[in-house]
Amino acid sequence: MTPRDLDKVARNELKTLNKENGDEVARHLVMAARLIDEDPELAHRHAVSASRRAGRIAVVRETFAITAYSIGDYALALRELRTFRRISGSNEQLALMIDSERALGRPDRALETGRSVERSSLSVPTQVAVAIAMSGARLDLGQTDAALAELEIPQLDPVTAYSYSSELYDAYAEVLEELGQSTEAATWRARARRAEEAFAPEDDDVIEIVDEEYEVVDDADDADDTEDADDTEDADETDEEGGTDGPVRQED
Repeated sequence: MTPRDLDKVARNELKTLNKENGDEVARHLVMAARLIDEDPELAHRHAVSASRRAGRIAVVRETFAITAYSIGDYALALRELRTFRRISGSNEQLALMIDSERALGRPDRALETGRSVERSSLSVPTQVAVAIAMSGARLDLGQTDAALAELEIPQLDPVTAYSYSSELYDAYAEVLEELGQSTEAATWRARARRAEEAFAPEDDDVIEIVDEEYEVVDDADDADDTEDADDTEDADETDEEGGTDGPVRQED
């Protein structure tokens, strides 16, 4: 592991530090990224060390915030996310701010946070992440219909999927389930699984989901399925019958 293992954009941010300190901070950031899934506590300790050495660098505070969130210290995560936003001028971690407010038991403030930024100013993946977080806040407040509406964004495309689509489809399925629309929820979950399976790290950012006809065999307990949601009228006839999606074809 060397400082050059750090993302080039992040390395550029460290150029304001002297070489010895910059290299040490880079190593801590690399280790935080590598460990966050398998050992979030250790990842957080690396982020703390980086922050002590370079607390005025945006990527350092961003990493500190993300690792704090990963260990469940949501108050610290929110504080660090605000610091990151102030230093960088970026709102690309807005969804994590919303979820931190939710985790602190403040869904109303979560919604206020989400509404404070113009969505069109965000990257498309961040717009999707914000929609999912806002939907979760609506569910926290028992506003199920509004939670569904939060997810009905242009990226909720049943035909073309992107790297972020699996999470969006799953979130949509969860709200449909809450509304009692189990058949439609199962359809979106199937799409989510197919999108997830289709994306390997080396894949491009877009795939096409092609639905095929199939036969549905209902369980006895599911004989009285609820009706499909009105907002998916453009889905094909197969989808309306609540079946499993067909094969996924990746575009060139």
